[in-house]
Amino acid sequence: MSRRSVAALLTAGAAVALAGCTSTAPPAAPSGGAASGAAAPAGPITVRAADTACQVSTGEAPAGTITFNITNGGNKVTEFYLYGQGDRILGEVENIGPGLSRQLIVEVPDGGTYTTACKPGMVGDGIRAPFTVTGAAARSIDTNAKLSEATAGYKRYTTSQVEALVPKTQEFVDAVKAGNVDQAKALFPVARTYWERIEPVAESFGDIDPKIDGREDDERDPGVGFTGFHRLEKDLWADGLQPDSPQIADQLMADIKDLQTRVGPVELTPVQLANGAKELLDEVATGKITGEEDRYSHTDLWDFKANVEGAQGAVAALRPVIDEKEPTLGPVLDERFAAVEQLLEGYRAGDGFTSYTELSPDDIKKMTDAVDALSEPVSQVAGVVTS
Repeated sequence: MSRRSVAALLTAGAAVALAGCTSTAPPAAPSGGAASGAAAPAGPITVRAADTACQVSTGEAPAGTITFNITNGGNKVTEFYLYGQGDRILGEVENIGPGLSRQLIVEVPDGGTYTTACKPGMVGDGIRAPFTVTGAAARSIDTNAKLSEATAGYKRYTTSQVEALVPKTQEFVDAVKAGNVDQAKALFPVARTYWERIEPVAESFGDIDPKIDGREDDERDPGVGFTGFHRLEKDLWADGLQPDSPQIADQLMADIKDLQTRVGPVELTPVQLANGAKELLDEVATGKITGEEDRYSHTDLWDFKANVEGAQGAVAALRPVIDEKEPTLGPVLDERFAAVEQLLEGYRAGDGFTSYTELSPDDIKKMTDAVDALSEPVSQVAGVVTS
């Protein structure tokens, strides 16, 4: 999930269109009816994204599994989101280049008003429109014991990561406040490892995420400054500790603890696990491989490793279902994850990794190819889970 859009992943606004742009999605029909007088869609909903428009073929769908086929007809890379109440992400597809198509599968068991959004340039609130889900549907975890155990297992994983994130961030914050620059630099990528493993879950809280992980050039809501990990990263590696660095550190700790309280009640669907695994690999492709993520510390390979581990954790939780429904997919996933792991191990430096600045163009190409090869089978998992 790109930090260019993290500030926009879940901003505090409700279903408001981007200034100067309007959605071309048909208006939702009266309650119980189909959009524009048509029957509720039985197949995928088409989304035609452009630089100034987001044309959704219908503004209504029945509860259950909903599939969006998104095509980017614009000149900018775009993203597509389905938001629930409170602007919580139910599903997203990032990094859709001009002329490309991507698919988003989401499970929406509860009727109500939701929001679709295209984000040209992967910034801002996006071009939004209301989306109505009618009726109700049984949750997959209520009807399939293996899916239920998958989500329970992944929740245990995310809980364990947050429980490690809190004390490790506290150690980092304490070092910053003590003015111990070397120790803070050493702790920075360690603390971030736990954040990066569960990034799709953490990023679903849009008001917290920009404060914790926003970058300096991200678009933000008015009044939201440059704070969190990357502000302290800049202080430590570029500008030197500033008079307000201790305050920024304390705010980071408060935001991490806020995240901890919010993650506990979250109930994920199996499709969200599958989509989250793919989102983590998209994060690698758009931020880590490019060196954009940790632009001051150049500790990008730490984040790369953590994102891949998080994707593997989500896939592992779903593995019994994958093996049951598509037995040939599991071995391919194992092979591709192992290939990425082996490649990364070649860039070990002590307990960590080589600085991004030491990578050659050939190194970066190898990483790109390995992640692309892994992304292909991972992108199939959501379809398998919902089959």
